[in-house]
Amino acid sequence: MKTKITLKHIARELEVSISTVSKALKNSSEISADTIEKVQAFAKLYNYRPNNLAISLKSRRTNNIGVIIPDIVHYFFTTVFRGIEHYSKERGYNVIACVSDESLEKEVINMELLANGSVDGFIMALSAETQKKNHFDHLSQVRDYGIPFVLFDRVTDEIECDKVLINDQEAAFLAVKKFIENGRKKIALITTEDYFSVSKGREAGYRQALETFGLPVDEKLILRLPFTDLDNGKVDEFFNTHGIDAVICVNEIFAVHCMNLVQQKGVKVPEEMEFIGFTDGILSKYAKPGLTSMAQHGFQMGQVAAKMLIHRIENTQDEEEEPYRTEIIKSTIIERESTINGITVL
Repeated sequence: MKTKITLKHIARELEVSISTVSKALKNSSEISADTIEKVQAFAKLYNYRPNNLAISLKSRRTNNIGVIIPDIVHYFFTTVFRGIEHYSKERGYNVIACVSDESLEKEVINMELLANGSVDGFIMALSAETQKKNHFDHLSQVRDYGIPFVLFDRVTDEIECDKVLINDQEAAFLAVKKFIENGRKKIALITTEDYFSVSKGREAGYRQALETFGLPVDEKLILRLPFTDLDNGKVDEFFNTHGIDAVICVNEIFAVHCMNLVQQKGVKVPEEMEFIGFTDGILSKYAKPGLTSMAQHGFQMGQVAAKMLIHRIENTQDEEEEPYRTEIIKSTIIERESTINGITVL
């Protein structure tokens, strides 16, 4: 049984660019007869069949960009979208938005719908189910056929592509460091399942900070909650039994909800318990007290992602394919009333 082959495989084997392979398969006059013969012979040997959907996408410029986000509840994703749209419009591109609703199936469907020639490339954050199932075939196919895309925030090491994100581990480390400098000893982490790339990084930063500053890592102080549901009974029991004096949450929904819950129990924030959450959104600004937040600068992240994608789109015919890049957006801690004193910039 012959191996399924792609343009990228042929290019790698023959040590030529993907665009050279594509042109050789079309008998382009730009390519030498010797190269055309080698490419076509290799393609025939391995029974190469072109992806008509991908060819349709690459054969004409639409000046449209597809954006796929996991949900519209989290303020962060809407700010990223605004950044994408702002930069793209300045460059003459329109933006088409889709929501995967944290579903792998919907993520794949959205990509298929957009990849019918209606967009020139994609910007996306992976859905929860995509990361949970570790299923990236749809991304591999898009990449192997030379369709440009950029992953932001929720990314994976399994796929080589352009990416833009914050250093989640460093950000969480500095949040915990602030608690420790404020004299806190029983620092809790409220997080999601660790198949989320961002949650995994933030937990690593939490553990690193405790170890660095000589505090024990107590697994009982780590509460994992389903991203779809806040179990009040589980949260209530967690706060009742561990003598917690500071809490870092992987998103602002968890942080604001838990802060409200402990205040209803008579806990004074920040005097008796401090809180820091990720994403400086509307909930953080209008919570009582205001929530100290690790700002992810979604608007800037969106602009950077759009810049990276448009650069790829406008340079797809270059003979030498540029290496993929990962851009790190600097996070900042926005100090509000849920913590005591100071402001730190990463």
